[in-house]
Amino acid sequence: QGGPGTGKTVVALHRAAYLLYTHRFPLEGQGVLVLGPNRLFLGYIDQVLPSLGEAGVELAVLADLVDRERIDGQDQPRVARVKGDARMAHVVRKAIADRERELRADLRVGFGAQTLVCTVDDSARIVADAHRRYHRHNAGRKHVEARLFEVLADSARNPVRAEDVRDQLRRHPAVVEALEWMWPVLTPAELLHDLFGSRALIDLASRKWLAPDEQAELHRPRTSIDEVTFTWQDVPLLDEARERLGPRRKRKGQDDEIRTYGHIVVDEAQDLSPMQLRMVARRSLSGSLTIVGDIAQATGAWAHESWEEILEHLPTKRGTRQAELTVGYRIPAKNMEMATRVLRVAAPELTPPISVREGGDPPVVSRADTGALHHLVAEVTRAEAAEVDPGSLAVIVPATFVEQVSEALTEAGIEHGRATRQGLRQPVTIVPVGMVKGLEVDASVVVEPAAIVDEEAQGLRALYVALTRATKRLAIVHERPLPDFLAEPGPERDAVQANGHDSQLRLDLPVEEAG
Repeated sequence: QGGPGTGKTVVALHRAAYLLYTHRFPLEGQGVLVLGPNRLFLGYIDQVLPSLGEAGVELAVLADLVDRERIDGQDQPRVARVKGDARMAHVVRKAIADRERELRADLRVGFGAQTLVCTVDDSARIVADAHRRYHRHNAGRKHVEARLFEVLADSARNPVRAEDVRDQLRRHPAVVEALEWMWPVLTPAELLHDLFGSRALIDLASRKWLAPDEQAELHRPRTSIDEVTFTWQDVPLLDEARERLGPRRKRKGQDDEIRTYGHIVVDEAQDLSPMQLRMVARRSLSGSLTIVGDIAQATGAWAHESWEEILEHLPTKRGTRQAELTVGYRIPAKNMEMATRVLRVAAPELTPPISVREGGDPPVVSRADTGALHHLVAEVTRAEAAEVDPGSLAVIVPATFVEQVSEALTEAGIEHGRATRQGLRQPVTIVPVGMVKGLEVDASVVVEPAAIVDEEAQGLRALYVALTRATKRLAIVHERPLPDFLAEPGPERDAVQANGHDSQLRLDLPVEEAG
């Protein structure tokens, strides 16, 4: 556990390097996995481990661990809340069981001069037997096929071999249809696509665990399986299905099993849902993990209030050990003072880190005239970038502001990149607030705090994260009134030039006056 700028990510990566050095055998063979919240973050830390002398570490986001599926976009918080709930493991299990079923009518198929029959009761016994024998769905398909052909052969008036029946009838439309009804071979994508596209299947699979309004959140219009794109919140559900379905078919030389690791480092773990934590635990070979984060920066739909909530879903048989980092080395004290005002409201029970970086410039607050926000953002960005040149600057915006701010910077002739496209390769980068966690820049321009608070699931905590990214300079640009706990007392806080320019206010309050 560590607040912004306490070095928790570096500590975790040094720990991974230490473990690889101290326990090179067996860790070199078992592997070490480092999981981050997004690919922007992974790109940011990509050079750290090699600089420690360790290149044999796999860096990934959870979506990287789900093969072959198109993953893009985020669900709305209410949908993410349902999909991340541990009860969804029961729903996935039941959805699979609902595809293991007896025939609706007797199967009758011609075989020479005879008619072979598999009754509904016969099919029920076949399915029950396969369900008893096989814990993973796809592994049971061959058994169901073999038993079906045996039953058909046994129904003949004249003795026939099950092998002959199989050879002649395995491609018969009625037989293929029967097998697909009784025990279809499924991929995780096919299972979830079928499930979420049918209100009836959702109800059948989830009525025991989800309320009707929660069931409704899972439904989405059905499209072609070749066109479906899953969300980031679908990833642990795909993984749960993969674990319970097993490989569709094993090919020679191809291992489709879920890989496990000797040690796993999880950064920014405070936002992981129970289903995402199950996905992490599934990959742990022995329960050896380093979990890193800051409860105060929990901003997602599954923001946790304590580490105990997170540990409930991780392997803890070997015991747990918690360390708290309390000293902030990255963030200047004046910037931390402003961020602390937010934390006192967002999570008053938590203690902010103590910054050791005294001095430096206080935060700059600029208020724009109505309609002049994006123009002022460009002007402040230009000024702040000049102050830290050739360093890095992040323009941290609400997700709905990305396009307008990018257009304003382009019109002002400011070269910039977007975190969603180029990472942090440009000196000036527009970063949606949802992607900024864990990043470090020389300067940051935080745009419209009130909109950040309104748009994010944990708005106040998201604002706290946004205010704690810069190692040197922090600027805030707003048009809407600032939240009271950020605004400087007195009449000057609303002072602004009529043209929207030169409206910078310097806040340099002692921490005891910041309440």
